[in-house]
Amino acid sequence: MKIAVVAPSNALKRDTAERVAAIASARGDCELVFHPQCFLSDGHFAGSDEQRLEALREVMADPSVDAVWFARGGYGSNRIAEAACGAIPEAARTKVYMGYSDTGFLLAGLHKSGLGVAHGPMPQDVLRDGGDDAVSRALDWLVGRDPSAVEPGLRQPAMAFNLTVLSKLLGTVLEPDFASVELLIEEVSEHHYKIDRLMFHVTSNANLRKVARLRLGRASDIPENDRDFGHDEQAIVAHWCERAGIEMGPPADIGHDARNKVVPFGRGNG
Repeated sequence: MKIAVVAPSNALKRDTAERVAAIASARGDCELVFHPQCFLSDGHFAGSDEQRLEALREVMADPSVDAVWFARGGYGSNRIAEAACGAIPEAARTKVYMGYSDTGFLLAGLHKSGLGVAHGPMPQDVLRDGGDDAVSRALDWLVGRDPSAVEPGLRQPAMAFNLTVLSKLLGTVLEPDFASVELLIEEVSEHHYKIDRLMFHVTSNANLRKVARLRLGRASDIPENDRDFGHDEQAIVAHWCERAGIEMGPPADIGHDARNKVVPFGRGNG
């Protein structure tokens, strides 16, 4: 199986890529190819918008590539997502695309375009504590659709997003149909009052209110505020779900950490 890695947001360091490549090589069941664009730099981004888009569309159109793995999050995939989802090449429809965090913009748009996508660990996660396990889990799913890599108790159809990314893609051309979807969310490095504001926004969206249920993953690295909000993230999400008439399901095993499980979008394996 050939897996192509591209960086639609921020650049990957070569030594990070080498660590991930070593894990893949030791498995003996996949060929991991890092596109040269992964190591480009243009200010904040892994190359210009044009370079990032060109690399992504190149691997999408390559019939020898079985899966596209987004290198890392950060910021920037929204700048190329609409163009990436236009005039989808036929070869792109045979692949699965995986990432999380900022690449949620692409997951939403590609899924809306009928492609198979999954929220799951990325190569950059190898740098986290337990990162080798995260990379192995991602490859277990990409190569063999290992059910043990998937978020337990998942109902299909499902989707998963970082909460900030989800909020920002609502009302754009990337917004997917949420009807009857099990929606999983996670967050990192946001104050509780900001999580509250984000939940106000997403649960006010008429399309999103059609979800079957909403499940909160981990909200990590929450900064302290000079005035305590008084409610934790579980209470905040429960409050807005109740106000919007959305069922709140059990906690989800996803987040900005090495324990992040895979969530295939759609039905089955996406």
